[in-house]
Amino acid sequence: MEQSVISPGNRVKGPEKETQKLKRTSNWKKYMWGYLFLVPAIVIFIIFLWVPIIKGMVYSFYNIDFVKGNTFVGFDNYVKIFNNPDLWLSVKNTLYFMFLTLVMGFWVPIAAAIAISELKFFQGFARIAAYLPFVVPGVVLYGMWRWMYDPVGPINALLGWFGADPVSFISDGRFSMISIVFMETWQQFGSAMLIYLAGVLSIPRDWYEAAEIDGAGVWSRIKYITLPSMRSLIMLMLILQIIGTSQAYQSQLALLDGGPNKATLTYALFTVKNAFTQLDYGAGTALGVLMFVVLGILGIIQFKLNREEY
Repeated sequence: MEQSVISPGNRVKGPEKETQKLKRTSNWKKYMWGYLFLVPAIVIFIIFLWVPIIKGMVYSFYNIDFVKGNTFVGFDNYVKIFNNPDLWLSVKNTLYFMFLTLVMGFWVPIAAAIAISELKFFQGFARIAAYLPFVVPGVVLYGMWRWMYDPVGPINALLGWFGADPVSFISDGRFSMISIVFMETWQQFGSAMLIYLAGVLSIPRDWYEAAEIDGAGVWSRIKYITLPSMRSLIMLMLILQIIGTSQAYQSQLALLDGGPNKATLTYALFTVKNAFTQLDYGAGTALGVLMFVVLGILGIIQFKLNREEY
């Protein structure tokens, strides 16, 4: 009886294994060309992203000297940057910049996307008009806004027309970071707006039609349909904006070089100055490693918060 029970089981398992093996072979042949096309991208990804990251982690423990050679110094680079008062000033300025971008700029593309989706006419023109600032080259952008922020520029001329005194938008530390955020919001909101607009347009139209039949107005539809449906997208864009603004330095460098009086010296700009102005590559890579760790933690948090979406 034992043999009659076991032997049928053995006869069943054998064909199952063969079937699974044939299925795996068939799947490999089916997707082989797709995998092969991915190889160049993976190689480029490793060479130009992960190799520099790993080398940066290694170099953060060395005193980099291209003439005499590199010298292992252990944690000296980290001790040096933590004892530099400009580090904490740059962290403070970066957090202030991130806060301003959230308060002044994060809601702008959301509002623009919802407003454009509600348009009955000229929706295509509105999309193009909102996206156009994003295509302005950096050199033109900074030159244009320097002129607009000038004491005798158009913004101060408009303020003077209302009887207000001229404002030193970029030379006064109280307004310099706010001025940069306003400029960045004007240029960048168009690209985020298109992402939000795609999210709004993906919401089933039946929901809005049912709400309209029930007498819901525009604000009710936005509150109870649009915003809840975009919750995951808004959270994702929030994390991406926090990561992006934490690495900001281009505007601060181009407009004010971290001034006035280091009021716009962000963490990324402090890293660039250490590495390429003071030529202290060890300290620069140590700063980069610290940023990599913090942003990695933020990425993990974002994944945990939206795990159900994956």
